[in-house]
Amino acid sequence: MNIKQYLDSTYLKTAEQSGLSENDNTTVVKGFIQEAIDEGFKLIMIRPDKVRLAKEMITKANSKVLIGTVISFPEGTDSLDQKLAEATQAIEDGADELDFVCNYEAFKRGDIDLVKNEIYSGTLLALENHKIVKWIIEVAALTDAQIIQISALIKNVIISNFKEDCFQNVFVKSSTGFYKTENGLPNGATFPSIIMMLENASPLPVKAAGGVRTYEEAQEMIRLGVKRIGTSAAKTIANGETATGSY
Repeated sequence: MNIKQYLDSTYLKTAEQSGLSENDNTTVVKGFIQEAIDEGFKLIMIRPDKVRLAKEMITKANSKVLIGTVISFPEGTDSLDQKLAEATQAIEDGADELDFVCNYEAFKRGDIDLVKNEIYSGTLLALENHKIVKWIIEVAALTDAQIIQISALIKNVIISNFKEDCFQNVFVKSSTGFYKTENGLPNGATFPSIIMMLENASPLPVKAAGGVRTYEEAQEMIRLGVKRIGTSAAKTIANGETATGSY
């Protein structure tokens, strides 16, 4: 198993969140991009305003590393028009994969039509432009029943509106890594949440984001059926060491 081909190396902090200047934060982003190139990770996941930078570096290096970015991050409450505009710009800047934050708060209050419409419209935009799309459901904000329901909802929208050969390009993703939990509860992927997603999103692939901190945990996620793992410690995990960060 080449575990690096499952790893989406991730850096999504803004300068403010990282406590750095804009220039210093950009330097950190460049370091993550270069590491992804050097290590041969599947993908580098960065903020939309850094996609163009990643494209330039990866093209110059003649690398096969894919570029992923996040849409309506991290709350997912932007309007559909805002989400589509942000995604369109990311595509123009060179993104290969679009990780939309699903409006899980709308889902929780029962506005199912809104959620269905954004899943359909965002997926259509991505697939028409030959991009992979992932829908972040934010498992830490949901009950077990809601994880099951929203995973099934996304699956049903996709299988009802798109051809079977598209299914492999539409992921259900666990977490942003930025959700604030109480009492030290995990804010990313857990084995129980991932199992629920796998059972209810199939045949769509699942991405476990946040919470995977060791090579052994990554292996177990892959054994369960996860196709991608999002982590800010990709090199640490690939080297068989234990990550200490929260994502």
